[in-house]
Amino acid sequence: MGDHFEKGQRALLNEGEENEMEISGYRTQGCRKTLCLAGSIFSFGILPLVFYWRPAWHVWANCVPCSLHEADIVLLRTTDEFQTYSWKKVMWIYLSALNSAFALTRDHSLITDEQCIINRALRKTDLKVRCIKVQKIRYVWDNLEGQFQKIGSLEAWLTSAKIHLKFGSGLTKEEQDIRRLICGPNTIDVEITPIWKLLIKEVLNPFYIFQLFSVCLWFSEDYKEYAFAIIIMSVISIALTVYDLREQSVKLHRLVESHNSITVSVCGRKTGVQELESRFLVPGDLLILTGNKVKMPCDAILIDGSCVVDEGMLTGESIPVTKMPLPKMDSSVPWKMQSEGDYKRHILFCGTEVIQAKGASSGNVRAVVLQTGFNTAKGDLVRSILYPKPMNFKLYRDAIRFLLCLVGIATIGMIYTLCVYVRSRELPEEVVKKALDVITIAVPPALPAALTTGIIYAQRRLKKRGIFCISPQRINVCGQLNLVCFDKTGTLTRDGLDLWGVLPCSKNGFQEVHSFASGRALPWGPLCAAMASCHSLILIDGTIQGDPLDIKMFEATAWEMDISGADFHLKGVPAHAVVVKPCKTASQVPVEGIAILHQFPFSSTLQRMTVIVQEMGGDRLAFMKGAPERVASFCQPETVPTSFVSELQIYTTQGFRVIALAYKKLELDHHIMALMRDKVESDLIFLGLLILENRLKEETKPVLEELISARIRTVMITGDNLQTAITVARKSGMVSESQKIILIEANEMTGSSSASISWKLVEEKKHLGCGNQDNYINIKKEVPNNDREGSYHFALSGKSFQVISQHFSSLLPKILINGTIFARMSPGQKSSLVEEFQKLDYFVGMCGDGANDCGALKMAHVGISLSEQEASVASPFTSQTPNIECVPHLIKEGRAALVTSFCMFKYMALYSMIQYVGVLLLYWETNTLSNYQFLFQDLAITTLIGVTMNLNGAYPKLVPFRPAGRLISPPLLLSVVLNVLLSLSMHIVGFILVQRQPWYSVEMHSACPVKNDSISKLTIPTTVPEKLGNISAFTSFENTTIWFLGTINCIIVALIFSKGKPFRQPTYTNYIFVLVLIIQLGVCLFILFADIPELYRRLDLLCTPVLWRVYIVVMLSSNFIVSLIVEEAIIENQALWMIIKRCFGYQSKSQYRIWQRVLANDPSWPPLNQTSYSGMPSCGRGVSYSNPVFESNEEQL
Repeated sequence: MGDHFEKGQRALLNEGEENEMEISGYRTQGCRKTLCLAGSIFSFGILPLVFYWRPAWHVWANCVPCSLHEADIVLLRTTDEFQTYSWKKVMWIYLSALNSAFALTRDHSLITDEQCIINRALRKTDLKVRCIKVQKIRYVWDNLEGQFQKIGSLEAWLTSAKIHLKFGSGLTKEEQDIRRLICGPNTIDVEITPIWKLLIKEVLNPFYIFQLFSVCLWFSEDYKEYAFAIIIMSVISIALTVYDLREQSVKLHRLVESHNSITVSVCGRKTGVQELESRFLVPGDLLILTGNKVKMPCDAILIDGSCVVDEGMLTGESIPVTKMPLPKMDSSVPWKMQSEGDYKRHILFCGTEVIQAKGASSGNVRAVVLQTGFNTAKGDLVRSILYPKPMNFKLYRDAIRFLLCLVGIATIGMIYTLCVYVRSRELPEEVVKKALDVITIAVPPALPAALTTGIIYAQRRLKKRGIFCISPQRINVCGQLNLVCFDKTGTLTRDGLDLWGVLPCSKNGFQEVHSFASGRALPWGPLCAAMASCHSLILIDGTIQGDPLDIKMFEATAWEMDISGADFHLKGVPAHAVVVKPCKTASQVPVEGIAILHQFPFSSTLQRMTVIVQEMGGDRLAFMKGAPERVASFCQPETVPTSFVSELQIYTTQGFRVIALAYKKLELDHHIMALMRDKVESDLIFLGLLILENRLKEETKPVLEELISARIRTVMITGDNLQTAITVARKSGMVSESQKIILIEANEMTGSSSASISWKLVEEKKHLGCGNQDNYINIKKEVPNNDREGSYHFALSGKSFQVISQHFSSLLPKILINGTIFARMSPGQKSSLVEEFQKLDYFVGMCGDGANDCGALKMAHVGISLSEQEASVASPFTSQTPNIECVPHLIKEGRAALVTSFCMFKYMALYSMIQYVGVLLLYWETNTLSNYQFLFQDLAITTLIGVTMNLNGAYPKLVPFRPAGRLISPPLLLSVVLNVLLSLSMHIVGFILVQRQPWYSVEMHSACPVKNDSISKLTIPTTVPEKLGNISAFTSFENTTIWFLGTINCIIVALIFSKGKPFRQPTYTNYIFVLVLIIQLGVCLFILFADIPELYRRLDLLCTPVLWRVYIVVMLSSNFIVSLIVEEAIIENQALWMIIKRCFGYQSKSQYRIWQRVLANDPSWPPLNQTSYSGMPSCGRGVSYSNPVFESNEEQL
């Protein structure tokens, strides 16, 4: 169905992006629609309900396939593993609506511009555009390309020159109106979903529909009490869910509502500057930024002036970022490609705050609107919350399969019931009721509710620890984590950096280290000037703000910062420039101050920043600051000391953060803006090294030790220097002293030489050996033979990771098996790395402070943000405590919640099977349990157990293996099957034995003697037969026996299935649960032995001899002992399962396990002190070495 397609009927939407979808065209057909309408009426609304659950079926039933060009309905299917379907109507936008405002003709400049997407989307004959709206984004039909294209942003092919020329003077009123109509308003609308909508959506859940069916059936059978109980529980559950969803909706609405009501200044081509509400902005509008503290209502390209922006909303780190104007370059390359380094340094992102705007020569700060609405950075963040990535967790898929198995079992029971009752010539309506009853018994309606209680309790416990969760279902996934990635700075190490000292450089090499702890001021010179001026600090309300590293560096100089006023006159220095001056107490400083004229801001891609400054009454200089290896490459070779590599290594191996400084003199007659970055950043003079201390957080080492001892892999992903990362990995215990680190270096193709990859063992000793200038790490040349006995960890940089991904993809999985340290990683590379780990079937956690980690936090199975900034909203978990202690807590609670889910699933399955077996046995005698008997089992026993069984907290110690992640695993299935067989055996034995008792008679309705004589004197004539008129139709000795066996067995099963160690607190610590079991067992035994006629009459029970009651207790005790032995000696016996696995040759199917098994014993891996080239036959045929740190028993079933 839906597989026959015409040419051009299918295409990809957002190709290559995270939200890629397959789009198919369909045309509504009248006759099909009529048939579906008739089906809806005759099925009493069941057909629309099925269509609601299965959107694809709705389209296939109502429509016929056609080309996308002709479609009025499109069917969308995600291309990920979930393949989720949805459908959208194709709408029309009529440009004729603008005729009232101005005379719109087909020769309008915007309509005739063939390169413009609006031109290609417009149907010229009647001036209208076809569009669809998917996940808040509008797409228009591109007639030229024959596909739907995203609208609401400037075309990607535009060059910087085109942007300046086309939009530098603003748009005309007509252009604004056309763009506004087609692109839609610049709003991030998150409407507060009405309660009735949330209610309907929740009620239409298949689970609640099944409950409705069950309740209706029970009412028809006068089983009102439990029906009311289920209704009350369902109403409470629905109310809580709707309240929670409503709260989230309100919270998100408040997060974005201020965005839609910002007033901005827009420059029109003919109208000049005018105030405008931000919702009227369109791509191409020219914004005039005035004043400070301006919230950006859209993404915009800065084309004139510079801005200092707080991007905390995007990165989670409130550090001011300097934005530079897009240079006007004569190049045919798209503007994003022609910008050296990161093009984002020209973009003012939506939702960020412009702290300071500085105009250039023209006086105004101007920016061209790049993207509007949900196309913006903030819109993308909000969409990631509205449409989160679906979670693929086998537990939930297995739960559905298990429920389907129960439905299959129920179907067998229905057939059996029909045969028995039809043979007994019962009334048809009674036969149908009895048959349907079997479904509600075999598939308990309370099952999904019982499964979620464990997650709710876990969420509450996490909240008490300051860990907040926006995706509760992911708590269970936490229990399966076997690899956790950590950011370094701010996560493993402290946020702040302490300035330890500076290593000045002269012609003769490095001088003595100047320590700032001594209190001595740094002598005047280019190095002091560089520290005072080479930064992106700003002055706001008398307070210096900026990167912590820059602040520490500037404070060490004891200089002051000021802003040049209007009366400040110095050749080439603009008004309101940042000026740094020596403080009054400073002596022997020959300059009055230094004015910062221009900045080339720091970029993580370029790993450096440069400033052009003017000494008052002195020279014009350029200063550079950045990663030592990068800065040294821009310096004159003779100015870089010969001991540069060894000196750098001395400090990086001790875990210091090292920054290099350099400078050069510039000609005064050059115009600053005319200077290209590559001209400024050449032939520099090396000044020295700035040494900063980045200390580990106190909690880091114990937490990593706890994770490693639990055989959970720990990986570091940082943007910092590779050697610093290696040292932090050593100090934190991520890599122990006995383990070796192998440095992997991969280089891109250069000219005739192909891409290469080399493997070198990192030297542990800190001797001053000669190193490779590309990485500044001592390399051990000889490898002792016994090194193979140790374990290896791979360390590599982001550049190497990129080259390996592109040219050595066959080696990537093998490297990731032991890859522990990943340095100089960009935000995009962090996300890619997490995804690559997931491809190896690891359950990946990512913990970061929000800065540059947002993508990886969203990509991971479990993202834990240590930042409370707006950006972290997209992370499933947020910790108020800014250290990694939250990670083991989360894993422990996840494991406890997962085990609780299994316990509840097993218990609910057993409870339903116990009832099912009992009822089917009674059906054989055309009998069943009465309403009060069902009520006692359902409400007094099972409901109370379901609520209290999940209260066990997490076990405080992380054990070195994980709970099973699947329901359909041999131990769990065997546990359920064996317990079902035990219960079945006990019920059958009880059923047959009672019929063989000497006092048993079908006509008898009591087997109790008149007096309390001994059982041996009991004869039938001494009993007092009760009149049939007072006896219920349910009463029989079989009924009484089956009910007692089933009810007490439910209590026994709860005790056996309530697991404690090693993942949950022992059962005896769950006082409420233990108390409930004791009370329930006491009440049941009291009823069994009480001999209270009125109580027996109410519960439709018959009085039996005391000896038979003792037999019932013996049967139950035997069942308990056998069940306990089976559970403890077989099901929970890990050693036994390992033996069984070995005997049957079972091996894990996880990709990382396959790699370890296939490649573990090859002596040629890892290929130390070797270099391979792409295209070599041997390249990529190495073998993986299994890391003993992670020998997880995750497949211990």
